[in-house]
Amino acid sequence: MSSQDINILNDDNIKSLDEQGLKLPLTYHTLKHYLPHRYPFLLVDKIIDCTPGECITGVKNVTINEEFFNGHFPDEPIMPGVLMVECMAQVSGVLGFISAGLTAEDGYLYLFAGVDKVRFKRRVIPGDQLTIRAKTVMQKRGIYKFDCTVHVDDELAASAQIMIARQEQ
Repeated sequence: MSSQDINILNDDNIKSLDEQGLKLPLTYHTLKHYLPHRYPFLLVDKIIDCTPGECITGVKNVTINEEFFNGHFPDEPIMPGVLMVECMAQVSGVLGFISAGLTAEDGYLYLFAGVDKVRFKRRVIPGDQLTIRAKTVMQKRGIYKFDCTVHVDDELAASAQIMIARQEQ
């Protein structure tokens, strides 16, 4: 997946999102219904593209005000790679919810179930804007596997295969 792989929404995609009362971009006020995370651990600012059951694109704006920069590293702030993996998992969770026609308010969570093939290609620093993509590879009985990428502009910053599992609360 390259940074240019943002889908052009077709009428079926728009209809599928409309049936759930969704209109892109999805911002905080909508995302809080899908992700139970809150500051400082909500790592998705908005969803700019979504094809239910297939793929999703989210955005994270990285600022010097992020809590983790206080200790990683004070003289040369770098976003921890594990938090980029968490960004990919959160965007994947939103796709899982939308694909199933559910929200966290329906009594479900999507939990991180696994990660494979993690690679980091570039540092992420304050001022960068992350474009996070997840593409469904497999879905079976509430378990999803996604191929995910994080780009800064057109440069690949990280990639991973993320697995999440739906759990009833």
